Amino acid sequence: MELEQILNQVLDKVKEMIPKNGNIQNDNNDEIIDAVPYIEAEANMGNQDFSDLSEEEIIERMPSFIDHTILKADATKADVDKVIDEALEYKFYSVCINSCHTAHVSNRLADSGVKTCTVVGFPLGAMSISAKAFEAKKAVEDGSEEIDMVINVGALKSKDFTTVLNDISAVVKASYPAKVKVIIETSLLNEEEKIVACTLSKTAGAHFVKTSTGFSTSGATVEDIALMRKMVGPNLGVKASGGVRDQKTAIAMIKAGASRVGASSSIKIVEG
Repeated sequence: MELEQILNQVLDKVKEMIPKNGNIQNDNNDEIIDAVPYIEAEANMGNQDFSDLSEEEIIERMPSFIDHTILKADATKADVDKVIDEALEYKFYSVCINSCHTAHVSNRLADSGVKTCTVVGFPLGAMSISAKAFEAKKAVEDGSEEIDMVINVGALKSKDFTTVLNDISAVVKASYPAKVKVIIETSLLNEEEKIVACTLSKTAGAHFVKTSTGFSTSGATVEDIALMRKMVGPNLGVKASGGVRDQKTAIAMIKAGASRVGASSSIKIVEG
């Protein structure tokens, strides 16, 4: 399918979903078609909607939903090693870290089945596209298998969809073959902006949309997860992150449509 056809479908879908008559396009929407350096139709990950699972099934499979996370600015090597040890013991899906720790984490997790996940453009997402793409490429070279990038929130709120789409597309390209999650920072967006962010992420070939950095005004909500799942469909991932600290909340997120949970309280979530 041609890029213009894909984008027209996306924009039509966004218009249909928005419950008001707002103008969702920027003034120079044609630039989106010419400016995007890399794009592919939606990344098909197979079924990523686990909302039909029973609570008992979710609890049994809970470790496989969790990105065990340490993103504090003052995290020491010892702190990171502790998180790695916990992930290996509980068999969490991944360890999620800042990019300076990627090589060390990847080396320690080698052949364990636990993946390395690196945040990029974190936590503001407000750096240049080339800087964000470079950080992603370096993280993958250092062994990261998943990249959690932060969207350019200011560009989104300015309706500069050219920049938003270029930003995500550049990171998807730079991260190959790693999977890319797009952190849309839901607490800073209205409903229209959440819809547009999810749609552009899907269009740009990202593999997941993710609620939050955990460093903004609030984190994941069941309502946002449900909206994000509705927008991306069953074959892309949705990650709930920020404020998920107990088993009950994690289950609620998965029942609402989350296929991954980012948490630092992972052991508490698993053990209930």
